[in-house]
Amino acid sequence: MNRLLLAAYPRAYRSHQGRELLACLTEAYPDRSWPPPREVAALVRSGVRARARATVDDITRPWWLDGIHLAALALAALALVPYLQDVWHWALHIDPEEQAIAFRFSGWYPWAAGPTRVRLLPYGLLPLACLVALLRGRAWLALPAAAAMIWAGATSHGRTLFGSEGKAGLSYYGLGAPLTARDLALSGALCAACAVLALCRPGRLRRRSYCWLVPVVLAMFVAGCLHVISVSPAFQRGLFVLEVAALFGAWVATAATGDHRWLIPVAAVAAVRTQAIVVRPDAFMQSLPDLVVLLLLIAPLPALAITAQRRQGQALPE
Repeated sequence: MNRLLLAAYPRAYRSHQGRELLACLTEAYPDRSWPPPREVAALVRSGVRARARATVDDITRPWWLDGIHLAALALAALALVPYLQDVWHWALHIDPEEQAIAFRFSGWYPWAAGPTRVRLLPYGLLPLACLVALLRGRAWLALPAAAAMIWAGATSHGRTLFGSEGKAGLSYYGLGAPLTARDLALSGALCAACAVLALCRPGRLRRRSYCWLVPVVLAMFVAGCLHVISVSPAFQRGLFVLEVAALFGAWVATAATGDHRWLIPVAAVAAVRTQAIVVRPDAFMQSLPDLVVLLLLIAPLPALAITAQRRQGQALPE
């Protein structure tokens, strides 16, 4: 089990110091297959810092380009999350019946039972295709998918390609910001980021392993089998935990390197969700007061900037 902790470290670190780290853990905890929680947290934090330093040391691409790439990945994942159940059901030809995301009918596809409104594809395939293309550094493939998200959100109801999916159903993006595909701030920001990446020598983008899709498939399995929809309390709490973990990871990386690239994805996600709350306060989920939510969205931005400035100030005397 200790080998799982090595996944937090970059490949170069694992190849040079992985065996030594495993030997130290085995010697320190000979009767345990897993270190204590405090030790696990320290190892994961150290791994995040090591990955952040390795990213900053890679000078093959400018920091702002890498930051925009991270922002596009975060926005694509944000757009996909509410439709994990839908894509899973479509891929396996499952009839969700009354477990629909938030629709007035049961049955979305020709094979569904009951009153059926036929559509060919789920809206969630668009952000999924965008996410896969961005993971592999193929921004020129992600751009059409992001543009199709804008088209699907801007067109009227009644089309049979995506149906009304993504237009009528609420989707919960952490801390209480309900969005639909009609809100073009998310798809527009994602399309703009993909366009910048496609124009700025896409061969310089970082390519990530397909292993990053394992959590996505696992989330689809859980959402599809348990019918966890985007407005359920379990979904809301789970996404909140993921967002807090992502913010903490960005803070650790910024504090370790003093680099500003992790400020870009945090700013992009905060801007999209803040826009949803400000523009449509009547649709707010009322999980927390509006002012508290806005503060929680905006507060990480100056905190990350101040952390980066302090780290850079400490590096100068050294």
